[in-house]
Amino acid sequence: MPTHLDFLLDAMDMPYLNPYLDSLGAPNFQKGCNYAAAASTVLPATPTSFSPFSFGVQVNQFIHFKSRVLELRSKGKKLDKYLPAEDYFQKGLYMFDIGQNDLAAAFYSKTLDQVLALIPTILAKFETGIQRLYDQGARNFWIHNTGPLGCLAQNVATFGTDPSKLDEFGCVSSHNQAAKLFNLQLLALCKKLQEQYTDGNVTYVDIYTIKSNLIANYSRFGFEQPIMACCGCGGPPLNYDSRIVCGQTKMLNGTLVTAKGCDDSSEYINWDGIHYTEAANQYVSSQILTGKYSDPPFSDQMPFLLKLKF
Repeated sequence: MPTHLDFLLDAMDMPYLNPYLDSLGAPNFQKGCNYAAAASTVLPATPTSFSPFSFGVQVNQFIHFKSRVLELRSKGKKLDKYLPAEDYFQKGLYMFDIGQNDLAAAFYSKTLDQVLALIPTILAKFETGIQRLYDQGARNFWIHNTGPLGCLAQNVATFGTDPSKLDEFGCVSSHNQAAKLFNLQLLALCKKLQEQYTDGNVTYVDIYTIKSNLIANYSRFGFEQPIMACCGCGGPPLNYDSRIVCGQTKMLNGTLVTAKGCDDSSEYINWDGIHYTEAANQYVSSQILTGKYSDPPFSDQMPFLLKLKF
């Protein structure tokens, strides 16, 4: 399932990035490397975390990758076609989209006020990671804010059983409130870094507004289902059951059930209750690339926009 990162790379005529964790065999890291891992958080993982690859670990992986690249390059040219050039580490674009899992996980054990109180801690950890990358020579930072967490079927199913907890679009109000506060504080951090890194570029991207607009006006953009999962089980209104993930077959209440994909995923914004569909990700990418959801905006600096495939 292409993410909006894949569509952004497409628009720039760049190859898809190999994951760092797929380093066996002969992956090509010449144009970059992807450190993302499912369910990763900014805050350090705990023994019960779904993913051990928190942001600090991902930064460590990058630092290891960089030193290994420089070491291998110093030994001769035979691996050059697989590795980034030395100056790419300074000239490259460092893209971040993290924090949503921290908020989502916190709601399972905390009140809304406690989740909101956790946000400065999450962002302090994020700032530490950014600073470590800056110290390693990174200068171009593209920081995406977090989307409307309360509009994901997983959260509606778990926290939205009482209709009074939902907003006019059927999203969980508390989760979206947390996402909005997180984004306000993330924007403030980006402004601070813009002033601090006078020799760098820090761009904040308002993914929340793009996704909220899509969910609020879904039919205008050709979608039929704003919240219901395409791949799941249980049927309308959410087609989501936390006990069974997309693609899985399981015995539920004495019946064998399969969480399978819908007939036409392009009619759905949500794929599996958590992630967006390819069609929705394509829309999100097209909006990112207008430049108008960025701070500072960048539409006048994007000659490659002419080659857009949307």
